[in-house]
Amino acid sequence: MTDHPVLPTEGMRRIVYVREVKAADLPDDVRARTGGLEHVYAIHGSDGEVLALVPDRRQAFVVARQNEMSPVSVH
Repeated sequence: MTDHPVLPTEGMRRIVYVREVKAADLPDDVRARTGGLEHVYAIHGSDGEVLALVPDRRQAFVVARQNEMSPVSVH
């Protein structure tokens, strides 16, 4: 038994973080696939792992929600 309550996780969506990334900061092989964009938007898991890169902020939120995740913005 724990001293802290355990919250139910069934039906809960995983929180992910959306932030703007400069294309120049990406590895060369990834930057080559950005189509010349100056920046893209990264969807990060809570551990910081990049789950996806998309061309615009709106699309990042759509992709996250389509994959049953709850996106929040990071500045």
